[in-house]
Amino acid sequence: MSLDREEPNHFGAGPAQLPTPVLQQAAKDLVNYKGIGLGIGEISHRSGDATEVIESTKANLRKLLNVPETHEVFFMQGGGTTGFSSLATNLVAAHVGKTGSAGTAGYLVTGSWSAKALEEAQRLGIESEMLFNAKDYNNGKFGAIPPESAWAEKLKAKDYSYVYLCENETVHGVEWPQLPKALVDSGIEIVADLSSDILSRAIDVSQYGVIMAGAQKNIGLAGLTLYIIKKSILQDISAASLDQLRQLGVPITPIAFEYPTVVKNNSAYNTIPIFTLHIVDLVLRHVLEKGGLAAQEEENDAKSQLLYNVLDKHSDFYKIPVSKDCRSRMNVVFTLKKEGFDKKFLDEAAKRNLTGLKGHRSVGGFRASLYNAVSLDSTKKLVQFVDEFATQNA
Repeated sequence: MSLDREEPNHFGAGPAQLPTPVLQQAAKDLVNYKGIGLGIGEISHRSGDATEVIESTKANLRKLLNVPETHEVFFMQGGGTTGFSSLATNLVAAHVGKTGSAGTAGYLVTGSWSAKALEEAQRLGIESEMLFNAKDYNNGKFGAIPPESAWAEKLKAKDYSYVYLCENETVHGVEWPQLPKALVDSGIEIVADLSSDILSRAIDVSQYGVIMAGAQKNIGLAGLTLYIIKKSILQDISAASLDQLRQLGVPITPIAFEYPTVVKNNSAYNTIPIFTLHIVDLVLRHVLEKGGLAAQEEENDAKSQLLYNVLDKHSDFYKIPVSKDCRSRMNVVFTLKKEGFDKKFLDEAAKRNLTGLKGHRSVGGFRASLYNAVSLDSTKKLVQFVDEFATQNA
């Protein structure tokens, strides 16, 4: 069977399209990795070859994101939902280790994923609260981020163990343009979900306490999540005894998801899905070859601007339910103002091999995910279709 394929024009939100050269190399490596006679998925997770994959992925991630020496990189099984649980228990344990108090976990809710993260913390029994719900500032719907003046003073009101935000909400198409200054200046540990915009732009890693990113949206396959964490937080977690945590009613983190244990064992305490990690590494190399994050960010900005421009051009036909100051560059959501045309839009898009455009089931409409692997050429094809569909059906 040939490993060649027609380049897809797929805009699905995840699992998402990957660069064809990455998949071609991964397919070869799945059968025979580096000529050793075994596929990458068949080798021991503690073998020299597996360790090389882990170290290479860490090194390439550090290079792309300019990760400072103050931070550690590691990988764990699972996705964002697993991360919601492990972040909550690990970060509260860190606060106990540092201060002797469990504190309160704060959540900035801008969409369904940050809402789910808060729900999980509360389900686990973590003392947690919503610093704001963006719906309260946007007529009961997600689609805007309230100004810092509306919530920043709350940061001073309690002893916060951490504050959590999802930088890019895939369902509602809302993206923080940058970390809120009040939060950065507060000194509270910032815990951020970057699953859907990791490596889409340059960021200052030093500002974050923990970064979590599920691989399946922008950098790999489902089943693996990368973490970047302050080394001081790892030390604080280790300083909290189990007796302390029990006395304070803090849930004990399962050992396979306890961050210091994972780091101590170089991400291989539990059997790491090494094939999935290898694909992440291939994606990182691909981005480096393209020119790194500077080139990738320029391309992503161009893609999203083209699509938003054509949607704004036909504002009498399309509706973008997101404020201009927080429109996502990764997930462009929109609806049709005329009823009865949704199916026709998807059917005609499919005829042009434009796929993955149906909106999330909870909100309907349409969503074009412009992740790194979606080319500028694919985006231009979509833009042309969006333009023609509006003109022909106005």
